[in-house]
Amino acid sequence: MRQGSEREIAGLTADSREVRPGFLFAALPGSQTDGARFIRDAVDRGAVAVLAPPGVAGQVPDLGGLPIIEDEQPRRRLSLMAARFYVRQPETIVAVTGTAGKSSVVDFVRQIWTALGRSAGSLGTLGVQSAAIQRKLIHTTPDPVALHRALRELADDGVDHLALEASSHGLDQQRLDGVRIGAAAFTNLSRDHLDYHADAEDYLRAKLRLFDTVLAPGGTAVLPSQSSHREQLVALCRARGHRLLSYGQDAAEVRQLKRRPLTDGQLLTVGVGETQADLRLPLIGDFQALNVLCAIALVLAGGEAAAAVLAAAGGLRGVRGRLELAASHPGGGRIYVDYSHKPEALRNALAALRPHTAGRLVVVFGCGGDRDRGKRPEMGRIAAELADRVIVTDDNPRTEDAAAIRAEVLAGCPEAEEIGDRAAAIQAGIGGLAADDILLLAGKGHEQGQDVAGVVRPFDDAEVARQAVADISGGAS
Repeated sequence: MRQGSEREIAGLTADSREVRPGFLFAALPGSQTDGARFIRDAVDRGAVAVLAPPGVAGQVPDLGGLPIIEDEQPRRRLSLMAARFYVRQPETIVAVTGTAGKSSVVDFVRQIWTALGRSAGSLGTLGVQSAAIQRKLIHTTPDPVALHRALRELADDGVDHLALEASSHGLDQQRLDGVRIGAAAFTNLSRDHLDYHADAEDYLRAKLRLFDTVLAPGGTAVLPSQSSHREQLVALCRARGHRLLSYGQDAAEVRQLKRRPLTDGQLLTVGVGETQADLRLPLIGDFQALNVLCAIALVLAGGEAAAAVLAAAGGLRGVRGRLELAASHPGGGRIYVDYSHKPEALRNALAALRPHTAGRLVVVFGCGGDRDRGKRPEMGRIAAELADRVIVTDDNPRTEDAAAIRAEVLAGCPEAEEIGDRAAAIQAGIGGLAADDILLLAGKGHEQGQDVAGVVRPFDDAEVARQAVADISGGAS
């Protein structure tokens, strides 16, 4: 640290444009640009201290004794600074990582806590949610300053139980360091984010940081009883001194005893020790059953009584954009919306709907631009294998050519229909539904916008579906 007089810090930021007088500016290296380039701008805006990697101090012209804190891990240091600056956090915090299921699990945890009378919130892809706060987030795991600001806001509003999503980006960039997590859960791992991570092993390493770094020794690790990574997870968690809670069909702690699909959901029998309960849930798919078991285990990790937790879980509702029944065709066909924008998630969603489909299973989907291109033909192959009718359309093309993205998807399902306009594709899918058919609108889930050439225009799959059904019915949406 370059020495200087002691200074009071009024705020923290890694964006020089957000610097105000009295702020500390974190000059972080990034994939697109280096924060060191903006130190002068930050100082001109009133920064009174700078956090940077080693060597930056010698590259900066004389700044009049401005303190420069050099750290080998500046991102982690910023996270710990944010934790100290904002201080307050909900008393009980649990975190969930994995490729799929994070949003459902944290929402289920919040619902169970609320039913138990706790003041609960959740934070992740669906935003910040509590009784008093409903706010969207730009990232699943926000930058550390925004994250700790949100934690203090929730605590100030009386939220004492919080479930949050831990994304691989957030873990890799050390955004969660400094969050006082008491229990952490792992859902599953499949292909995702290989546009960011070097390979699958690097992706897994990022997920494991939740257990070997962020979760303090002696915390509770909630792990699936069946996973190709279970032995590695168990060994890591035991080395850290974590308490282990398993969930699944053959789990020692939270067991799925029976599962029976229903027309509009499933009947799930869950056992916790000597306690058993039948849960009639409006949720489709065995993967949703696992999400429910994971949520139950996380709530139990906080010391709640098994009977009360199972009773509360019986009232769970579906999560926005997660195999959500959006509308029904006048002729009887049903339309579901799901956030499945990854190969395994698309496979799970289609497989979950098949037992409920007496007629044809139809899927409308696309792939996002500026993301892992390798998954595009793979998702096409999955759609062709599991659906009876496939319509390939646009997802969020972002800065890529939409037609080129569709061509890469169609390489995996050459017999599929191609309709670039997503609204037209949804209308075509709905228009062809018969009484026993099911239509899956996959990829965008809860999203309310479509990113085309850097411009986000309003678009909500569920609303478009409801309008299409209303048009067929001759009524208003």
